[in-house]
Amino acid sequence: MSSKESSEGKKGSHQTELYEQVPASCLPIVYSPVYNITFMGLEKLHPFDAGKWGKVIHFLKEEQFITDETIVAAREASEEDLLVVHTKRYLSKLKWSLVVATITEIPPLVFLPNFLVQRKVLRPLRTQTGGTIMAGKLAMDRGWAINVGGGFHHCSSDKGGGFCAYADITLAIKFLFERVEGVSRATIIDLDAHQGNGHERDFLDDRRVYIMDVYNRHIYPGDGYAKRAIKRKVELDWGTEDTEYLPKVELHCEGTLNEIRPDIIVYNAGTDILDGDPLGGLAISPQGIVKRDEIVFRAARRRGIPILMVTSGGYQKKTARIIADSILNLHRQHLIGGEALEEAGQSMVPVMMSKSVSAGAALNAI
Repeated sequence: MSSKESSEGKKGSHQTELYEQVPASCLPIVYSPVYNITFMGLEKLHPFDAGKWGKVIHFLKEEQFITDETIVAAREASEEDLLVVHTKRYLSKLKWSLVVATITEIPPLVFLPNFLVQRKVLRPLRTQTGGTIMAGKLAMDRGWAINVGGGFHHCSSDKGGGFCAYADITLAIKFLFERVEGVSRATIIDLDAHQGNGHERDFLDDRRVYIMDVYNRHIYPGDGYAKRAIKRKVELDWGTEDTEYLPKVELHCEGTLNEIRPDIIVYNAGTDILDGDPLGGLAISPQGIVKRDEIVFRAARRRGIPILMVTSGGYQKKTARIIADSILNLHRQHLIGGEALEEAGQSMVPVMMSKSVSAGAALNAI
């Protein structure tokens, strides 16, 4: 199950810092403090908790699951990295504060000079995008990876929206297709409350990518054109609860992976399905979210398929605690964790080849 990147890269691939080797002593959990958006309180004008990623890391450190030394520091995606998917025309548009204000739904950004918008808003999003691309390679090397951020599933190659300025899911998959030998098929399991129209538009005619999307049918974006890319579509109604939701997730997750065996799964694990979320409109309990993530990881690990998880949407202050609890549960269930902590200096051993698993240790939105 190991992957091997060509020393020269495939024809036409550019030089990137995002695929540099990661020490074996690190867990494949990617994060940077740069992820968190804080600037003059403007981030409070959108219901998204723009500091939730740092809170997740704080909770995981409190539980002694990670330290600064055992997580992977995310790097910012460069313009060349972004051009693997995005058009030059789209990236040029982001140099206008009005465009960024529209995408992020923070109107006062219109009045800020773009260099500040780039530094305080877009740089964090580019760093999360770099983190997703890095996590894609880590998932192939280790069997699993989590970017504590990313999941900008409303952004496509030439259009952003719903707080999503960069198409990190599309980028991670296309990087793997271009640079990692043996990766020719990917499955996206999108369990955010919103339809993932960005990656759907990007992969509309790409048979290498199978998309499963479970979402509230009544909310943003309602993109009928993009829905044509969904191979397994599960549309939910207002107020869907655990008793209906979890069996559907398990049934369709198993069906998806039985239908086509991918080389990697990209799992968009939005927490805006939580009961009370102002934008998601569903009624899933915290325990239901933890169980949902376990269902997806268990299906992937049982089949030996590498899985990359991104955290996507979630618009309540308590979502950070739930994400951390879910990651800790995955560790307790032996679905992620200690087997990745090889002795420093040893080569990285893909987790699927390892026999031992540690037993202890109207606003729109993403």
